[in-house]
Amino acid sequence: DLYRKVFVFRKDPSDAYVVLKANLERPLQNFTVCLRSYTDLARPHSLFSYATRAQDNEILLFKPKPGEYRFYVGGKFVTFRVPEGRGDWEHVCASWESDTGIAEFWLNGKPWPRKGLQRGYTVGAEAAILLGQEQDAFGGGFDVYNSFSGELADVYLWDVGLSPNKMRAAYQSLRLPPAVLAWKSLSYEVKGDVVVKPQLRE
Repeated sequence: DLYRKVFVFRKDPSDAYVVLKANLERPLQNFTVCLRSYTDLARPHSLFSYATRAQDNEILLFKPKPGEYRFYVGGKFVTFRVPEGRGDWEHVCASWESDTGIAEFWLNGKPWPRKGLQRGYTVGAEAAILLGQEQDAFGGGFDVYNSFSGELADVYLWDVGLSPNKMRAAYQSLRLPPAVLAWKSLSYEVKGDVVVKPQLRE
């Protein structure tokens, strides 16, 4: 249970990462991924990387520069332009549904205009899920200049699209539905220089 704790990625650039273990019974037609990040990086960095043997960017949350997020599904991406952070935690949720190909992006509890992505696609279930690095091969192929440096917390993955109320609940750290990956019952393995510490502030 990592409640009120964070992963601190100490080095920049870094070769460290955290492997997350999820119990996925079947391929995903819908999903939502949420997390909080706190960093002063201005270079590109990966926040959440989910790779299958067929596709290294099966699900990827990537920040190429301040004020921009890229959300990948099955190797294709849409870009969400956001105000530059003011040196604070940023909470992001990204959800996708295969039927409509609608990609939703929420920043700090607010939705951005929805975009279209990979209609009819299916996300593979046998995945390597990593925090801190972007996979260019299954479970590896890292470029340190895409690595994350800073603090990550409240990482969740659901095999459904969350409702707007639940998206806001995730931002406010309220009670959430059972998840495939949940911060309060996370099965993980640290590789390299990552430290678990208490959160410094609410």
